[in-house]
Amino acid sequence: MSMPTNGREVTLAQAINEAIREEMRRDERIILIGEDVGRAGGVYKVTDGLYKEFGAERVMDSPISEAGIAGLGVGAAMTGLRPMVEIMFGDFMTLAMDQIVNQAAKVHYMSGGKLRVPITFRTTMGAGRRAAAQHSQTLYAWFSHIPGLKVVVPSTPYDAKGLLKAALRDNNPVIYFEDKMMYRTTGTVPEEEYIVPLGVADIKREGTDITLIATSSMVYVALQAAEELAKEGIQAEVVDPRTLTPLDEETLIRSVMKTSRCIVIDEGYQRFGASAEIASVVARGAFYYLDAPVERIGAADVPVPFSPILEDATIPNPELVVRRVRELMGKTKTG
Repeated sequence: MSMPTNGREVTLAQAINEAIREEMRRDERIILIGEDVGRAGGVYKVTDGLYKEFGAERVMDSPISEAGIAGLGVGAAMTGLRPMVEIMFGDFMTLAMDQIVNQAAKVHYMSGGKLRVPITFRTTMGAGRRAAAQHSQTLYAWFSHIPGLKVVVPSTPYDAKGLLKAALRDNNPVIYFEDKMMYRTTGTVPEEEYIVPLGVADIKREGTDITLIATSSMVYVALQAAEELAKEGIQAEVVDPRTLTPLDEETLIRSVMKTSRCIVIDEGYQRFGASAEIASVVARGAFYYLDAPVERIGAADVPVPFSPILEDATIPNPELVVRRVRELMGKTKTG
């Protein structure tokens, strides 16, 4: 369980900034490209100070052209650099799909292993900021579907820093999703160097009665639900996959074999989403241990509304998780 007790309290944004800064100091081949990532320090100030330290040759403010940014990054990666490309909103990844899906993901395979694309795409996800339908989607399931791409979905500052370092050192294209609602979330991060390997899930809370598998921001929803359920004598185990590709199937299955029940919680659209794949993995791997069907909770299958009341209604919340757990376990709250 990666819950460090020694270190400093930093925000998720600060942890990401530290990871970039330390890796750029370590490896001169790492460059950063994106809209407003330089002088402005990023739209969420995640890249603040990097332009001053590394200069315009390594921290490049780009035109507003996601296709151009992605294409530049892929070409740079193929010719010896290790670019990090920031796409301001995950929704805008749609403008760079050819470069990511048809080029970055396939070049190593199509060249018979002669070419590599060591590139990291950083982008945002998540609803709740009243940014409406084109700036609020959670689309990591798309990229998890593509062979050749690795997909990272951190939830804590500790994981965010360690996973980004691993992504920047990986020789494959990595898509790294940051929930913009969690940039100010704080957590303990060690002073010393560390890496969180890609493909290793983390048990955020141990339990015996039900497994809650949660991605990114939904980890906090699951943890809040687990606290409430504990008051009723239900001990929920919360498991964070941390990466969707590669997926740590063994840890997920082992947890469900122990608890015999499972709910997968994901902020992505539920239909054909990440929750469906995870539920399938668990249902097959832990089939003979299950006491109930594997359930899923995801975002409503509608465009994200601008109306605050409607937007909040589309996002999974702790109350919904608690209710579904009670239903799955055949219990109702008493007293």
